[in-house]
Amino acid sequence: MAQRLLLIKADGSVSIHSDDRAYKPLNWMSPPCWLIEDPDMWVVQNKAGEKLIITLAEVLHDSKHELGPEPGLVKDGVEADLQKLLAEHVTTLGEGWTLVRREFPTPIGPVDLMCRDASGVSVAVEIKRRGEIDGVEQLTRYLELLNRDPLLAPVKGVFAAQQIKPQARTLAEDRGIRCVVLDYDALRGIESDEFRLF
Repeated sequence: MAQRLLLIKADGSVSIHSDDRAYKPLNWMSPPCWLIEDPDMWVVQNKAGEKLIITLAEVLHDSKHELGPEPGLVKDGVEADLQKLLAEHVTTLGEGWTLVRREFPTPIGPVDLMCRDASGVSVAVEIKRRGEIDGVEQLTRYLELLNRDPLLAPVKGVFAAQQIKPQARTLAEDRGIRCVVLDYDALRGIESDEFRLF
């Protein structure tokens, strides 16, 4: 016996939660299923005859809430949002920087941003929410290909992320790639230089 959160959703599902897990229940029964409630025991059964039996010793809190229709979930601060904001405010990376193109094509995939720094040197920018070693490796491959193009070379690299793991920073700096930690909220608060009607 232990204190648990019992969650019964409108779709009929029942899940049992503890305090030590972020979202995954200890046990559950997915719909279609039905619940038989007795004072000391709940029995949840599905159409295959499987049963989840919950013994109740004490009820600390019992409430019901209507959540209403599902409007959908929109994630804020994903890589696409960071890319768009950084493209609009490329001078965050350095004074005098200009954007050449978002999603700059290479034979192995697009570089998030292709820029020019204040002295006109090409800079490939790879953007991640969490900067890890695989992102540095990805940018390294892009740089190897881009530096073969005489119209672009030399191409420098910038690894930009909201968080950069220490191992990723070490590898990037060892390869001559500059690391930049992005503040998403600060980028959102910058007024765009673009003309807008509204």
